Amino acid sequence: IAYHEQALAIRRGAHDKRGTGNSLNNLGMGYARLGEQHKAIEYYDQALLFARELGDKRDEGSILGNLGVAYYFLEEVQQAVQFYEQALTIDREIGDKRGEGADLGNLARAHAKLGNAREAIEFCELALAIAKQIGDRRMEGHLLANLGLSYKQLGENAKARDFWQKALQIYQT
Repeated sequence: IAYHEQALAIRRGAHDKRGTGNSLNNLGMGYARLGEQHKAIEYYDQALLFARELGDKRDEGSILGNLGVAYYFLEEVQQAVQFYEQALTIDREIGDKRGEGADLGNLARAHAKLGNAREAIEFCELALAIAKQIGDRRMEGHLLANLGLSYKQLGENAKARDFWQKALQIYQT
């Protein structure tokens, strides 16, 4: 965080809007990792202004996703869903498959937390197809595990166990 603060000061002094936005986003991620979600949101909000001013859709989508994660961890899941949906719209618009997969996975996790297992499964399956398409085994493993959780939530224990077994096979490779 100290280095990102130094970078932010330098970039602001140089009137580097893109660099300033990146430093703000990095500070948000740093505070999020420390569990300081409110502080992270403050930095993400500022970074989002720069991304939008510059018309940088990729950064805007990423920051919206980060905001969603921060609100998710604050237990403000409906707010998180709104940010994930905005990020998903942008990532689809610009063709960012990795971002789209992450957004769908985040939506699945949020809906599972809200008790909407069927919606969670739908989002998970969409994300899983993308993970397989782009060859992201780590994402695939997480999604399979989340599918297991959603089926467990529905009381379909055998199906849940099958998904967990598939996830375990990926984790072990």
